[in-house]
Amino acid sequence: MIDREPGAWLWLKDHLARLRQATVPGRAPSSAEPAVVVRTAVVTDSAAALPADWVRGISLDGRLAVVPMPVMVGEEIYGEGEDDIAETIAVALAAATPVKTSRPSPGQFEQAYQAAAARGYESVVSIHISGDLSGTADAARIASARVGIPVEVLDSRTVGMAQGLAVQSAVVAAADGRNAEEVRKFAEERLAKTKVYFYVPSLEQLRRGGRIGAAASLVGTVFSIKPILAVDGGKIVPLEKIRSAAKAVARLEELAAADAAGRPPGEARLAIHHFGNQSEAELLAARLAAALPDIPPAQISALPAVLAAHAGLGVLAVIVSESTVCGAGVLSPAPEAEP
Repeated sequence: MIDREPGAWLWLKDHLARLRQATVPGRAPSSAEPAVVVRTAVVTDSAAALPADWVRGISLDGRLAVVPMPVMVGEEIYGEGEDDIAETIAVALAAATPVKTSRPSPGQFEQAYQAAAARGYESVVSIHISGDLSGTADAARIASARVGIPVEVLDSRTVGMAQGLAVQSAVVAAADGRNAEEVRKFAEERLAKTKVYFYVPSLEQLRRGGRIGAAASLVGTVFSIKPILAVDGGKIVPLEKIRSAAKAVARLEELAAADAAGRPPGEARLAIHHFGNQSEAELLAARLAAALPDIPPAQISALPAVLAAHAGLGVLAVIVSESTVCGAGVLSPAPEAEP
């Protein structure tokens, strides 16, 4: 997202560089800008779909950790980010090989929280996939009781880059020196402004994973319904039933464009997910860019493995949100820490 929200992310990149310089032994802090004490680390899971290069740049000093969610293909278990499993999942889905997912263990979160404490962070904000879709937030809560620093666990009630945008907003607030309560609030404000719309060619994989009812899957199979779905209140809900794939994608575009156009001028931001159909996602992004010339181009990324395993091949998702930037600045000044 660095190139999509330059006001926030260029500030963050420069700000983190200054913070790192301030911690180099023997280097005096700049007199022009007092060093900000970063008190809060951010932890999330791989369902947030954060761009790998962004994560690498932010997580160097432990301020962000992404806990991988396991995916089982047949009898083999893979970890998001640890293995290149996109092709494996695609082949498995095409061959009707069982693909299942699970939550990370509490021990994995405990390790992430302990690592943050060891680096000197005073608290953690842990942001996770909707609790109605996964038990990940529950695992995080179990782990939070085992560590010596306070951990705020936030169920994002959403998935993908809708969750990821909240994580990015939390990182901005943490880098600005905010405490855990303020970091959590900033993430919650972003979540409240974010919507997820998506289309799947078949509901079968969602049915197998228990994410929708069997009746909904049967209707889609028998009558060739191509549903437009959304994530609302943490659950996957139907929006519209369309008769053809082409009409479904066109309607997805209409819904996303109308939502984005209704946001405050210059504030709307878009992200697009796909799995096995990148060219289709790029065409959708191009059409949205033409329809919304005042909005930065959509970020395009493949669904993370843990979501692709449930959505299946051919999914298209559009996330509509608003910029992290508020007016001319990123955040109002954080209050100075008391001595």
